[in-house]
Amino acid sequence: MIEGKDSRTRSGVLRYGMVGGASGSFIGDVHRKGAVFDGQAELVAGCFSSNYERTVLTGEKLGVDLERLYRDHNEMAEKEAAREDGIDFVIIATPNYAHYAAAKAFLLQGIHVVCDKPLTFTVEEAEELERLAAEQGLLFGVTYVYSQCPTVKQAKLMVERGDIGEIQVVVAEYPQGWLATAVEHEDNKQAAWRTDPKQAGISNCVGDIGSHIENTVSYITGLEIDELCARLDAFGGENRSLDTNAHILVKYKNGAIGNYWCSQVAIGYDNGLTVRVFGTKGSLEWKQESSNYLKVTKLGEPPQMYSRGNGYFYPEAAGMVRIPAGHAEGYYEMFANTYLKFTSALLKLKQGLELSPEDLDFADARDGVRGVKFIHKCVESSKQGATWVKFEEMSK
Repeated sequence: MIEGKDSRTRSGVLRYGMVGGASGSFIGDVHRKGAVFDGQAELVAGCFSSNYERTVLTGEKLGVDLERLYRDHNEMAEKEAAREDGIDFVIIATPNYAHYAAAKAFLLQGIHVVCDKPLTFTVEEAEELERLAAEQGLLFGVTYVYSQCPTVKQAKLMVERGDIGEIQVVVAEYPQGWLATAVEHEDNKQAAWRTDPKQAGISNCVGDIGSHIENTVSYITGLEIDELCARLDAFGGENRSLDTNAHILVKYKNGAIGNYWCSQVAIGYDNGLTVRVFGTKGSLEWKQESSNYLKVTKLGEPPQMYSRGNGYFYPEAAGMVRIPAGHAEGYYEMFANTYLKFTSALLKLKQGLELSPEDLDFADARDGVRGVKFIHKCVESSKQGATWVKFEEMSK
């Protein structure tokens, strides 16, 4: 199936389509910039909105031919799969509720997928997408993009190489303040859908930003969760049914412990994702808002600040750096690195070459499944009065 699509690649440039991400969408624009950053993909098709007129307006603005602007994701998947010059992969940048159906439609047509997080509403849906991708031999990326920051990669490598010893404690937080008041009633479309269970799912705060904590910690440390205990609260507005604040205690399978906090009512904070990892020989601290730096402290030594772009980074992390030290890299570059990994792997796959673990070093469907499971286990624990629940066991 994949070999049959080789004619769709022109001069090493992959063709992609997008579901969601109409004009005015913050995340849609970020995806598009990231996808084309390195010249390995071009946008040729789209179903940017459930409103076809808005899809057409967006397509015209982006230079997409009218015949490749579609009314829904099913039409797009079927017609693009039938074209000789059809898309090689699709980006799904919709609110959460539409992820599963759209991703499944493209997988069934043999088209590779990159999807926003959280992957689906239910664990069963996420596992089905993972299975379909594996059965079809398709790549499936999930945009947990913080793993594509050079300093996060450096932290991961330092843990793997034993630089800070055996991990004992992890402390991570992700505070924001944008939902401290009921802005969902003030024509804030992002707030409106994220606080709506029909569009966001069973969780807002944990689903939106708590899942980033889980993924970033997992990527850096390699630790597997054994049990967790969570309390979720809906602060910041009357009649909110979804969480805007969560405290989560974690026990890992190696005996280490973790403490996570995520909040969207933390006044004074913008986007404060922070991960602290404490081992027997040292510690690491990474902050998203100063992502060019990694704080490293070895036992008995003064703290050091590792600066992205310098020669003391391990080669795999140094290879992700795009501009010299001192020039700020950040959010767009993390998306660009995600798409560079994904498109490079896809180009290599289309040439019939074997993919290495480094080729596949981006969040995939398995990470997506784990993220959905994390959300569900946090909600389950909170509903039971903040009791400890086993991570691998799902309630019926």
